[in-house]
Amino acid sequence: MDLESRAAFVLSILASVVLGAYLGSEHYAKNPGEPHDYEQIDAMIPMRDGVKLQTVVFVPKDARAPLPILLQRTPYDVPKDELTLLSPNLAALRADGYIFAFQNLRGRFGSEGTFVMIRPPRDRADPKAVDEGTDAYDTVDWLVHHVPGSSGRVGIWGTSYAGWTTQMALLDPHPALACASERASPSDMFVNDDFHHNGAFRLSYGFEYSAMLETSKDANTDFSFDEADTFDWYLRLGALSHVDERYFHGKVPSWEDFVDHPNRDAFWEKRALGTYLDHPIAVPNLHVAGWWDQEDFVGPIDIYSRVERFDTTHVNDLVVGPWNHGGWGRDGSHLGPIEFGADRSEEFREGAQRRWFAHWLHDAAPLDQPEAQVFETGSNRWRSFDSWPPRSGTTPRRLYLRAGAKLSFEAPGDGEDAFDSYESDPGNPVPYRRRPIGPTYQPPEEWPTWLVQDQRFVDHRPDVLSWSTDPLDHDVVIAGDIVADLFASTTGTDADWVVKLIDVLPDGARPEQGDGGAPDLRGYELMIADDVLRARFRKSFAAPEPVPADTVVEYSIDLHTNAHAFQKGHRIMVQVQSTWFPLIDRNPQKYVENIFRAKDEDFSKAMQRVFRSARAPSAVVLPVLDAP
Repeated sequence: MDLESRAAFVLSILASVVLGAYLGSEHYAKNPGEPHDYEQIDAMIPMRDGVKLQTVVFVPKDARAPLPILLQRTPYDVPKDELTLLSPNLAALRADGYIFAFQNLRGRFGSEGTFVMIRPPRDRADPKAVDEGTDAYDTVDWLVHHVPGSSGRVGIWGTSYAGWTTQMALLDPHPALACASERASPSDMFVNDDFHHNGAFRLSYGFEYSAMLETSKDANTDFSFDEADTFDWYLRLGALSHVDERYFHGKVPSWEDFVDHPNRDAFWEKRALGTYLDHPIAVPNLHVAGWWDQEDFVGPIDIYSRVERFDTTHVNDLVVGPWNHGGWGRDGSHLGPIEFGADRSEEFREGAQRRWFAHWLHDAAPLDQPEAQVFETGSNRWRSFDSWPPRSGTTPRRLYLRAGAKLSFEAPGDGEDAFDSYESDPGNPVPYRRRPIGPTYQPPEEWPTWLVQDQRFVDHRPDVLSWSTDPLDHDVVIAGDIVADLFASTTGTDADWVVKLIDVLPDGARPEQGDGGAPDLRGYELMIADDVLRARFRKSFAAPEPVPADTVVEYSIDLHTNAHAFQKGHRIMVQVQSTWFPLIDRNPQKYVENIFRAKDEDFSKAMQRVFRSARAPSAVVLPVLDAP
């Protein structure tokens, strides 16, 4: 066992002593910490239609009483042996005593059947229909009846795709399903996560992820790029209509779905969890999100909010930390060069996560935790709220774009210049992170931390507009939903509008490095909130319309939710641009019916104007926390 694993084991021993008294339950198990303390069961679990799913179960040996089961369902392959249980994410849970079960989805690795990306819920009028909900139900039923030492209670949990399968299991839950913890699940693949943001296609992710899951049943296959910088590769690719003719040849189902469904039609609606969350969910669920999740930040908060409308029994809770995708399972003391003062992931694992499962599966003491526990970045502290976003205690304040690249809480007057402008060229797009841009899932692994990269690498490009406040004379703390109210025009008939809210750290003398060699963050431009809106979808994601050329249009761009302290001496910055490549595909800037079928000659330059006059007062609306 390596040093890290031994440290995790020692921590689990110490934690078990503390929680043993806390649980006060006969269900508490002997502390299973070493891999050889588990019996491994490999099973092919039959589903109601006869398909069998590959499942591996780890049962602690010498448990003092029957134990609950924690189940994850994944498309990424089940663990091969008990060494996976030494993950830091499982340290406290190992100490408390659980049976761990992992299952491959249909059509992945050793599971039978056909894999369908984000398989929609079944038609309930068809008694033979199956979906991820029925597969979860049948799996839970088999586990509680066939796994030795089971207490008959099951919790389901998972991150990303496994977070989505977690939420799907709750639509028609098995009676033995006692609790869940959905983490970073997508909620709407056209509006807010993974494949699209506000209708704009997430090119590098959508292309590479589809290739990874759908070019081989028995592997997670990375696409083989023939250039070191994928920025150049995607630019050389040209129009998206070249993807099939050169690479996929109609054999990657998700890509064909992207091409055939460029708008939010019934195909996407059936795959959006919000379509099915219009009734109470009885199973207690702890939703987990990270402020800098590069893949699924919006989903878990959206799911929490939709379920919360019907949560009369108070079993729907939320935790948001300073994490990237799945960061709560790793070292949470920093993300890239941004430090958080302590290991915030370990705090979550030893706190909210541990209490949640102990309460619902081990009959532990009352949870005694807030409805919403969020980490306030900037000040680096946890805050508790009785709802999220907060229902009271905040004031929406408009931060206006002003002349001279300034931001101000004071509205512009009639005498100020009307707009700032730039030329947007699809042939020379703005990179979304520093170049060279490596493949999403291959070294150098900058994808997990790109959201905290210093934005100075683009803020002097002529096609990126920046406005900032003077250094703040007091802290400005936000908690809740952020919206950009943008007045803009284009010489084209379609456009993308990217808005970024940034915390600019103070300049000044170089700090002393000390023994740890702390990073030099003077003048660092840290993104706090950001997103893109494809202008054709400004009125409807289902029925796009051309943009009237050379006409001022008001756009409401959801920058989602956040809790952050812009501290005294810092500056608040807003950036606007029209390309974000290759994270977002290039907009031709000339309206075409289907961008996936556009031709190279459809792409053209456009002049963009962002207005900041009394008649067209572009601003970012901040939920400013009232002073205590």
